Amino acid sequence: MRRSADELAKMRRAGRVVAEMHEKTRAAARPGVTTRQIDAVARDVLERRGATSNFLGYHGFPAVICTSPNDMIVHGIPGDYRLEDGDILSVDCGAIIEGYHGDAAYTMAVGDVSAEARRLIEVTERSLWAGIEQLKVGNRLHEVGRAVQSVAEDAGFSVVREYVGHAIGTAMHEQPQVPNYWPGTPGPTLKAGMVFAVEPMVNAGGPETRQLDDGWSVVTADGRLSAHFEHTIAVTDAGPEVFTVP
Repeated sequence: MRRSADELAKMRRAGRVVAEMHEKTRAAARPGVTTRQIDAVARDVLERRGATSNFLGYHGFPAVICTSPNDMIVHGIPGDYRLEDGDILSVDCGAIIEGYHGDAAYTMAVGDVSAEARRLIEVTERSLWAGIEQLKVGNRLHEVGRAVQSVAEDAGFSVVREYVGHAIGTAMHEQPQVPNYWPGTPGPTLKAGMVFAVEPMVNAGGPETRQLDDGWSVVTADGRLSAHFEHTIAVTDAGPEVFTVP
């Protein structure tokens, strides 16, 4: 779906709220802090900015952010987990302004992390920006996945298949989906006004996943580290516009 200038303006505002959630949660995430405390920081941003959460209550999800440490890929529920030096942490945030959504995630090092962890974070973020660069008028959507996969696999890592990016607008998850790999077909032709959430999930080991008994948290099947980055991006005549950076 192509969004009007007025719709895009609302999505920009939602994106700025998400960017602030990133800034504040990143500053709060340090050894000794619980993931529930980080969720409280994000809730405060939403309240101060007059935004609502697109995560809280989504199919029953109990928090306003997802916090996924170490081998957890996505959808971790904030709680009593206390961050330790050497952890990596994925934080996924969302906000709604006047019915329009923003959605973005980052992965950060907590204290002093391993060389592999640092490299995984760097490569995953680089794969995100490689995908974003493909969001140009006239290009085909699945070039995003080809670019993400190339960066991740060239570094010796693997791309998760079961969870993908998506279009976004008046709902958090809209069609079409945005795979982080080449699915074998080029996908829709990109037009100005389309908005997508691109979100590579990259594993240090194999791509296989499993879901924990809480019904939400997804971890790597082999127990190795995973990183996750995401931005909300509009396709414009001037190139991709990222709404969820400060």
